[in-house]
Amino acid sequence: MASFILIPMDDISQKNHLKAYGITYLSLQNSHKVKWLLNYRGGSFLLEDIKALRDECVIRGVSYELISNTKALQILEEIGSPSQNMQAVILEKAPKIAVYSPKGNQPWDDAVTLVLKYAEIPYEIIYDKEVLEDKLLLYEWLHLHHEDFTGQYGKFYNTFRMTPWYIENKKSAEKLALDLSYKKVSQEKLDVVLKIRDFVIGGGFIFAMCSATDSFDIALSAEGVDICESMFDGDPSESNYQNKIDYNKTFAFTNFTLERNPKIYEFSNIDTTTKRKVLKTEDYFELKEFSAKWDMIPSMLCQNHTLMVKGFMGQTTAFNPNTIKSTILIMGQNNTNGEARYIHGVKGKGMFTFYGGHDPEDYQHRVGDPKTELDLHPNSPGYRLILNNVLFPAAKKKKQKT
Repeated sequence: MASFILIPMDDISQKNHLKAYGITYLSLQNSHKVKWLLNYRGGSFLLEDIKALRDECVIRGVSYELISNTKALQILEEIGSPSQNMQAVILEKAPKIAVYSPKGNQPWDDAVTLVLKYAEIPYEIIYDKEVLEDKLLLYEWLHLHHEDFTGQYGKFYNTFRMTPWYIENKKSAEKLALDLSYKKVSQEKLDVVLKIRDFVIGGGFIFAMCSATDSFDIALSAEGVDICESMFDGDPSESNYQNKIDYNKTFAFTNFTLERNPKIYEFSNIDTTTKRKVLKTEDYFELKEFSAKWDMIPSMLCQNHTLMVKGFMGQTTAFNPNTIKSTILIMGQNNTNGEARYIHGVKGKGMFTFYGGHDPEDYQHRVGDPKTELDLHPNSPGYRLILNNVLFPAAKKKKQKT
């Protein structure tokens, strides 16, 4: 008689890595604990043998193995050996997930939303009104959609200011700010950022990609400072605003220089997009290996069936290592040019992960491009990193120093 379902996550056995996370989440939703077997066959999952879960594996095309109680104990004994860089982490409860995203249609797709839908992991959309009303308290995990938290409308002004979607987005943002009793979008976005900051300090987890990473920190650093030009907020920026930036307020970045020209599609020198000279065929970043027994958090976040992940671009493609705080853990890095692609940090009682680039399976996703069809990429290592972060809050909590 089988006692457990083993969902292998290595590169040979698993037909659909991404949907495997959905099966794991489903088990947690139904109050069945899961063991995440770090570094065992690509970060496999050990589930209770329940017929409904087996049926779902078949329906969703997820590879699984039925194993006996004796075999499960042998695996756990192997993992527990001091000579093995492995660990079994108990996942206790399905985290409640929110995606920060505007309600209207955007001329780009969001990788996290795409993979959550594909993996059949439920989430709720929230935006500024909900954040300002403290609705974040209802969630454990928050994804920051492709966003500009500085109030400069993504710095799309030079190229897209005459397009209908830019005009409509600007109008919508201004109306929302006015409805929420703010004179400027930048002021409203700052209060949103401060609420998200407090959510993390209180124990929440945020995951951000692309421009939501650096624009979030820039907004924090510019609290009380007008860095927006007149085409964005109706009046000029403050003189000498660069010297008024407070890096002590940021999560991940420091000593960065803001891009003052409103016609340049860039926020600061945090991002390496315009400076990198990497051929598409050579654009990879390497995941660092951590001790699964002593560094369980980065080990969980880096579980994969390969250490080499294809690079991909975005408005914020990668992070200049000279602008990253020394307290921040770099988990993925391009060893050719030194740029960081995947970083993690602690803030108060909570944590955050920033991931450079827009879509792990669309190398240079442009405004208006069709969305990625994940049925064509069911074993994507780049998308697996996103789903590692989704499951991470489910791990059994241990007391930690803050």
